Amino acid sequence: MINNNHFEKSNFRILIEKDNIGRMEERLNIIDTFLDIEEHVTLDDMMQLLKKAGYDYQPDFVRQCLNRFVEHGFAQKKAFEGQSPRYEHHHLGKHHDHLICTKCGNILEFDNDDMERLQLKIASNLGFHMLQHKMEIYGLCSGCMAERHPLMPLVMAKSGENVVIKDITGGRTVRNRLASMGLRSGDSLEIINNNGQGRLIVGHGSTRLAMGRGVAQKIMVSLDRQNTQSA
Repeated sequence: MINNNHFEKSNFRILIEKDNIGRMEERLNIIDTFLDIEEHVTLDDMMQLLKKAGYDYQPDFVRQCLNRFVEHGFAQKKAFEGQSPRYEHHHLGKHHDHLICTKCGNILEFDNDDMERLQLKIASNLGFHMLQHKMEIYGLCSGCMAERHPLMPLVMAKSGENVVIKDITGGRTVRNRLASMGLRSGDSLEIINNNGQGRLIVGHGSTRLAMGRGVAQKIMVSLDRQNTQSA
């Protein structure tokens, strides 16, 4: 890894010298810090890492350097749903996909040769020449799942049950939509009608709300046994 980082840094110096944009050593300090980690970092993360390493650069300059790393193929910029843009190493000749936890924001990398071959086969069968691709799977990591037990999506609640909203796993759009309906973590809901298809009808205080199943899948609830009626 050390030898590879040294090669990457030297390669970057050669490319950046041709741009003639100045502040060479400062740019090399930033890429050196970036190459020392194997994580998905935001601009704020990089600012903290640089400060820890004894450097004091302006955020705009660091952002400019990170974006130049992307332009020259040393980094990839990822925009995961509900998160600030993140930067990761671009290892030539290697591809991986991502699992993103919608609760804690943890990002896990994985690669699967069978999946890669299947994607190429599907593209070929459809007469499509694939240049690049990405897969992002959103869900809950094992740590967050352990903390949530015994939670369930609202869509699984039965008519006549009372539940308490414990968390919302969707992104900002879903959270804003639910907030506009007056729904937040800690609220109690009465399941008025959930027949397994179509919209759910729930009671929230003195108000009845209709909710699509896709949204209800993103609302994690626990059973309020004291107030649940016998079905």
